[in-house]
Amino acid sequence: MIVIFKQMYVHNGIKFERLTIRNYSKTDIKGLLSLQQECFPPPFPQELLWSEEQLDSHINTFPEGALCALVNGEIVGSMTALIVHFDPDAPEHTWAETTDNGYITCHDPQANTLYVVDISVSPHYRKIGIGKWLMNTMYELAVEKRMERLLGGGRIPFYHKYAHEISASQYVEDVIEGKKKDPVLSFLLHCGRSPLCIVSNYLDDEESLNYGVLMEWKNPFYEKTSCKTDSPFT
Repeated sequence: MIVIFKQMYVHNGIKFERLTIRNYSKTDIKGLLSLQQECFPPPFPQELLWSEEQLDSHINTFPEGALCALVNGEIVGSMTALIVHFDPDAPEHTWAETTDNGYITCHDPQANTLYVVDISVSPHYRKIGIGKWLMNTMYELAVEKRMERLLGGGRIPFYHKYAHEISASQYVEDVIEGKKKDPVLSFLLHCGRSPLCIVSNYLDDEESLNYGVLMEWKNPFYEKTSCKTDSPFT
């Protein structure tokens, strides 16, 4: 098992504070539940917030992909992933089926893709780089695990403001061209993720009109490091 423990400094606008990124454990569950409520208030479906049972399943199933970020000992961010098979020629899927409704028990260590289940950063600690550090740590895990890619479905929570005017595809193009900003899509683009395609009915998400944008990061070391021979994707 790969144990992740990283420390660095982030600037909060006044001073530098020490940020710790590590695997979360059962003792962190209470803090993670509070973080979810803080990060995803209504109209985000509250039934999609992590439960204690789901977090426990993450820790038991794939602890390497269970990350949290702490400042001054307080959990201010988290990110969860599992490993799945992904075929770019058949990209349609839902968040629920790919993550086993968030329990990640469908995790397959022999598969080809590190799949991001969620990423959360406290509203009080956003825009100081914590989300990027979490994402970079997942990139490192994808390389270490010899994955072909990191993938995940990004929400487009501002799309509902423009849905009466433009398609989801045009909205994504407008964000890429700088004509519009979206808090999730813009963040993922800044982190080095690239849009692969738009998936309808990806997630029960009123703000995104249930759309998800599959956002990919290709492992640049994949061809050099992968020694898998039992996957149809190698």
